[in-house]
Amino acid sequence: MPSFNKIAQDVINKELLGLKTLSEQFNEGSSNTLAINFEKATSMCSKITGRIIVTGMGKSGHIGKKISATLASTGTPSSFVHPAEASHGDLGMITQSDIVLALSNSGGTPELADIISYTTRYNIKLIAITSGKNSELDKSASVSLVLPHSVEACSITKAPTTSTTMALALGDALAVTLLNIKGFTSSDFFNYHPGGKLGANLKRVSAIMQKLTPNMLCQSDIKFMEAIEIIDKSGIGCVGVINTNGALVGLLTDGDIRRSIKLNSVNSMVGQIMTKGPISIEENKLAAEGLNLLYKNKITSLFVTDKKGIPSGLVHIHDFLESGII
Repeated sequence: MPSFNKIAQDVINKELLGLKTLSEQFNEGSSNTLAINFEKATSMCSKITGRIIVTGMGKSGHIGKKISATLASTGTPSSFVHPAEASHGDLGMITQSDIVLALSNSGGTPELADIISYTTRYNIKLIAITSGKNSELDKSASVSLVLPHSVEACSITKAPTTSTTMALALGDALAVTLLNIKGFTSSDFFNYHPGGKLGANLKRVSAIMQKLTPNMLCQSDIKFMEAIEIIDKSGIGCVGVINTNGALVGLLTDGDIRRSIKLNSVNSMVGQIMTKGPISIEENKLAAEGLNLLYKNKITSLFVTDKKGIPSGLVHIHDFLESGII
């Protein structure tokens, strides 16, 4: 008996070969049926006013649920309908403004018969993903995406393994293509993913920053001893320096003050000892960009500005921690 590692490698290699074969169907300038029908299916899905109803039985159903979830989270409304439940009332969930995406390895899954009949009766578009060329599902579909021949990774039972991996990849390709057609952005994506690590990384700086207070700012023409009092009250270890127009032009930190006491008179003005052109970030930038600025410049806080450079808040390393970005 081969080693466990050898078996695992064989399974992965067979599935990789299946994906390679699938990928080759989409080579530039390809005129094969799958590539042509994929364009038709994508165009059809991009124009619907309803949802993409995904269905499938057994392992195809599990793959279908994942495809439906990916569609829904990337801007294409989608729901999964179990084919057996569809025959007992859930067909009412499918409307004439929807498109049905049905998955079946063989294309002859009996439980899909009622959904196929329903789509025909009410002129609902049906897209198939199947390995069963000339099967009932293939022949009944408005557009059929027939997977190229592949060897299942399980050579003993021929259980759907490589074929389900290929179906999943094709479903992902459909979802991402629709995402691009619709101009779906990271901001849109955040609306559907506000929780967890992924959502945290898509937050804007404005969502995690500390709101601006009077003790965070001062003018450049005051004595630095006065600035010390402002810093003490703010508790943030620094003060932003603004010009007469309210734009951020400098930064005065505890370190700047300590160095100034050694080198300058206590009557020095803030404008003489501040750090000019401080690192800042616009409030509409991704919070992850702000965190990168902190790491790259080895600092612990950033002033946040609007597009005109007017300060609107401050973000500290602790704010990234509390929001789950770190």
